[in-house]
Formats: sequence, structure tokens, C-alpha cells
Amino acid sequence: MEFTKGHGTGNDFVILPDPDGALDLTPGLVAALCDRRRGIGADGVLRVVRAAKHPEGAALAGEAEWFMDYWNSDGSFAEMCGNGARVFVRYLLETGLASPSGAALPVATRAGVVRARVEGEAVAVEMRRPRLYDTGTATIGGLTLTGAAVDVGNPHLVCALPAGLELAGLDLTRAPDVDPAVFPAGVNVEFTAPGEPVAGTDGHVLMRVYERGSAETLSCGTGACAVAAVALRDAGRETGAMAVDVPGGRLTVTLTDDSCWLSGPAVLVATGEVTPSALTPHGPRVS
Repeated sequence: MEFTKGHGTGNDFVILPDPDGALDLTPGLVAALCDRRRGIGADGVLRVVRAAKHPEGAALAGEAEWFMDYWNSDGSFAEMCGNGARVFVRYLLETGLASPSGAALPVATRAGVVRARVEGEAVAVEMRRPRLYDTGTATIGGLTLTGAAVDVGNPHLVCALPAGLELAGLDLTRAPDVDPAVFPAGVNVEFTAPGEPVAGTDGHVLMRVYERGSAETLSCGTGACAVAAVALRDAGRETGAMAVDVPGGRLTVTLTDDSCWLSGPAVLVATGEVTPSALTPHGPRVS
């Protein structure tokens, strides 16, 4: 089975070309591919399939040729992945499955059609404009924080750290406890702190994230969009550009009246072949 490995600010993916939807992709195979010791290792899998050939993409085939079939590293589905969409577009362009043009490139996802454009070394995708809709709490290491619930096509809870606490001090080896009544399908939890001013932006935020289905990751694109929307709201603004620093690098989020553009590096680092029968989610038991 052919694959490509890519990442966007350290948020890494195994990319599987499957134009006609012939691959028997299962949760177990996805989890095995993403295993960092027994597989290739990644935060998730991006299957590249024509929208018309995927049951969840067929209705969007008139708007976009390609469907981003995104799976979390535990084998579960996700509605949307901002960094994944940027890496997906880089793959389409570098493999010739799509051609760069002055127009934005449409990509079908479980959250609808997103548009992408190349900006030098960066790829930008137009995401759904974040919608702040509720509040919730996250508890981690005995610390309970109240945050803003944000819909970016998938659910997020953005929690600002109190003054005196540092992001580096958070233990994100375990999932934060959240209110299942507010987040019945789980939630991505972002923890934030203010950053120093960055030229050309309206603000700067530092962020760490625990992703639903993937644990802590070095970056989360939809999470950066949620964080930017909350930071702009707290600054009394509805639009503007925010620099969002994640452990894997810097993303720039620009909110307009009706859209949200996520921009940052998207890199393909390797191609190869993997033997599915050699992938096992667990090794032999040792007594």
C-alpha cells in the first residue's frame, strides 16, 4: 500500500492515495498505521478519494473533485482538520491530482466544502467561521478552567490560563475532564496564554491542545481558528488577523465577516510502501 507522510506545523498525517475508493480502510488499520512504534506514526490518516467515489462525499462531487477522508489516530472519524486540509492540498498539487491556478481549490470534507490557496511556502484554507455558542469547563491535574465552546465544523473548548500559570507546566498526557452534557460527542480542548505583539497581526496567542481521538498534538488548525475567534472577541473585535503559536510552529488565522482563513506551512516529507499485514496494534503479551 502506497503512502506519503506529511505535516503542518508538526501535526502529522499518513496520506493514502485511493482515488476510486477501493481501499478497505478500517479503524484497526488506521490505528496501526498511526502507531509510532509499530506503524508509520501520525496524528491521523488522510485518504485521498474522489468525492464521487465516497459515500460521504458524493453529494459534494459537483462542487469538489476530491474528498478528504480524515481519520483520527485511534481509528475514529473527525468532521474536519484544518492542518490536514492544508497538507491534503499540498499533496494534490505536488502529485498532479490538482493544478494550481488563481482560483481557490475546493476540497470536500465531512464538514462541507473548504477552499484552499497557495501562499508561497504556506497553504491557506478557508474554514467555517468559528461560532461561539456556549461555555464549558475542563479539569486537568486538579485545575478546573472555564472556557468558550466553539464550533469550527468540529467542537472546541478554549480555556485561557490564569495569570501565573505557564502552558509548559500543564500535564496533557491524559485527557482533560469535560462536561458530557455540553460535549456529548467529545471535544478538542485548547489551553491558551497571551503572546508578545507580532507585526502585521491584531494579536498573538500561545496554545496547547488535547485533540479528541488523538491526544496532545503539536498543532491543531481548527483549534487555532477557535482560539483566534475567542481572542478577537475578548479584544472587542469580530474580524482581524491573529498569530497563533503552537508547539509545532506558527499559524496565522484571519477572520473576515463571513469566513476564516488558516495559513501556515504544509510539508510532505516522505513517500513509500507499507505492508498492511505486518501492522499490528499490539505486540505479544509478556508475562
